[in-house]
Amino acid sequence: MFESNRPNPAQSQGSSRNILSISSLNSMAKNILMRELGQVWLSGEISNFVAASSGHWYFSLKDNKAQVKGAMFKGANSRVAKQPKNGDKIIVRASVSLYEPRGDYQIIVEYMEQDGEGLLKQQFEALKNKLMQEGLFATQTKQALPEHIRRVGVITSASGAALHDILTVLEQRNPAIEVIVYPSQVQGSSATAQIVRALHIANQRNEVDVLIVGRGGGSLEDLWCFNEEPVARAIFGSRLPIVSAVGHEVDVTIADFVADVRAATPSQAAELVSQDSQRLFDNIAQYESRLSQALGRLQNNAQHRIEQLTAKLIQNHPKYRLQQQAQHLDQLTMRLQKEITASLNQATTRLTQANQTLLQRNPKHRIDLQQSHLRNLSSRLEQAQHTTLGNAQTELNRLAGLLNSVSPLATLSRGYSITKQGERVIQHPSQVKSGDEITTQLKDGEIRSIIR
Repeated sequence: MFESNRPNPAQSQGSSRNILSISSLNSMAKNILMRELGQVWLSGEISNFVAASSGHWYFSLKDNKAQVKGAMFKGANSRVAKQPKNGDKIIVRASVSLYEPRGDYQIIVEYMEQDGEGLLKQQFEALKNKLMQEGLFATQTKQALPEHIRRVGVITSASGAALHDILTVLEQRNPAIEVIVYPSQVQGSSATAQIVRALHIANQRNEVDVLIVGRGGGSLEDLWCFNEEPVARAIFGSRLPIVSAVGHEVDVTIADFVADVRAATPSQAAELVSQDSQRLFDNIAQYESRLSQALGRLQNNAQHRIEQLTAKLIQNHPKYRLQQQAQHLDQLTMRLQKEITASLNQATTRLTQANQTLLQRNPKHRIDLQQSHLRNLSSRLEQAQHTTLGNAQTELNRLAGLLNSVSPLATLSRGYSITKQGERVIQHPSQVKSGDEITTQLKDGEIRSIIR
């Protein structure tokens, strides 16, 4: 071991560090999400749906660019009429949260419905909150209607009932008022662009004292062009005072909130811009409308504040801790089931391998193999013996023939003789002398002679 003189950063800066545990970090992140975002409305497509044995639902909610994990616990999903499936388009009200053990960002769903008109309502509320926070609904931005109105501009369908109602009321109350119509579609895919264009044209020409923008009643889808952001911003940016007159009295659109004055119907809008003996009542109606809008904004702000406080209260509610523990238990249960299945599969595989090994090492199988090998060797030995004997016999015959070809007996059989003195073969007369006994060997015998 050795000692270093270099300073330890942890020691030198320990007094300024706030070192957190992972669990503390996740708990803080969860509290921030729940406190700052609270409850939100979301629409998307269900995927990876799992209905756990505990009764809780787990899934992902996605659109074409992103997805988020979600959980809907048993108490909440019991109120859903039909269990969703992968691919369903749904709308949910959920709290943004975090699953602390894994650090997974998720939503806790409290309410779920199939996508439909609810999506339009959600979009309506989202745009309304957005524009309200930007100040487009603020009372101090509203323009007052002129004291003396001589010319009125109307943005609506040239063939609609709304224009007829407006013209009828103006004719009855003050025929001297001139009317300029800026025709526009007020329903369908091109209505939004046409309304915005008509607003721009009216402001560029600056030929009227006030504008009435509206149409007759209809469904939420029919009135939807008056809930589009471009229309709202065009109304807010208008230099001419605008009276919104969309639908019937019960119909409320984004255009109503942004406009300087909201009229319940097109006929009422005509009454508001026409000056006669009913002017006092008209002013009262206007003030009532503006008061209603202000009260509505106050109510919305109060509701928003209540929701924030509720979210703060909810984040410490024991129910959510129990829900988190239940979710953790479901995760452990699914992991345990997976591990048990994997262990059983491994045990089955090992048993199969052991059985195959046992079959391969069976003595009977080996004995049969050895006996077969022995029979094969015996057959090969017998063939080798026959082959060896045949080759030896052939070689013997060859050598016998070769030996016979050089044998003296073969020479004698052709009429020759061999003369020997004892065992020595006489090859020259000088090898013998008178008195020596010699032997002449013929094919069939010998002749003994004495040299004289």
